Formats: sequence, C-alpha cells, structure tokens
Amino acid sequence: MEHSLLVWLLPTLALVAGVAIGFLVARLLPNAAPSSTQRQLDDIQERFDSYQNEVVTHFNSTANLVQKLTQSYQEVQEHLAEGANRLALDEQTRQRLLAALHADAAQAPRERLTPPRGDQEPPRDYAPKAPNAPGMLDEHYGLKKS
Repeated sequence: MEHSLLVWLLPTLALVAGVAIGFLVARLLPNAAPSSTQRQLDDIQERFDSYQNEVVTHFNSTANLVQKLTQSYQEVQEHLAEGANRLALDEQTRQRLLAALHADAAQAPRERLTPPRGDQEPPRDYAPKAPNAPGMLDEHYGLKKS
C-alpha cells in the first residue's frame, strides 16, 4: 500500500511544485515580454505620428508654394498690363495687348470629356466586310481574280 501511495504522491507533489514555480515565473517575467511589445508599439506609434506630421508639413508647404505661384502670376500680369499701357504706341495696340492679357486670365477652365453617347457603336477589333464577301480567314481573301 505504501508503494501505491508513493506512486500517487510523487507526481502530485511534482505537479504542485510545477504550478507554484510556474506561478512565480509568470509573476516575475511577464513584465519583460509586455514591455518589449509595448516598446515596439510605442515605436510604431511614434513613427506613425512622425509620418503624419511630415504629411501635414508637406501639404502646408505645397499650399504656401502654390500661393506664392499665384501671387507671382498676378504680379507678372500686372507688370505686362503696365508695360502695355506704357509702351504701346497707339490706343489700338494698347487695347489689343490688354485684351490679349485679359483673355488669357479670363480663359475658362477646360471642359471635361463627356462619355460617349448611347447610340454610338464601340470600335471594332476587326475589319468589317460586305455581305457575301470573303472574310479575312478565307483562303481567297486579298487575291485578285484573273
């Protein structure tokens, strides 16, 4: 009987000792793994925030450059208008120059392409043939009759 008690007691004690050791290890070591994961998550979040800041900075810079470009265009238009007023020899030439300048500035934006109408036939990827005429795959196609 002592032998059977020993057979059950040793594995049970080993199981209890293993659970206790596992519990202690689980209490002491999880700080290492989650902190590594947390550091990776923080690093990714920092890189993402940095990327977002770069995007915002890029678009702000682009908006400023476009604004400067618009201002420069307006200054060139004013310079050309002043030059036309000052350098044109007669009133007719002056009016033509000013009209050309204002026509460029007031030019309407290009219209968008419209989709094809429903009654239009799509392009064919073959050559049409007349009724009762040989098709391109016919052995006599393209040969002149003598």
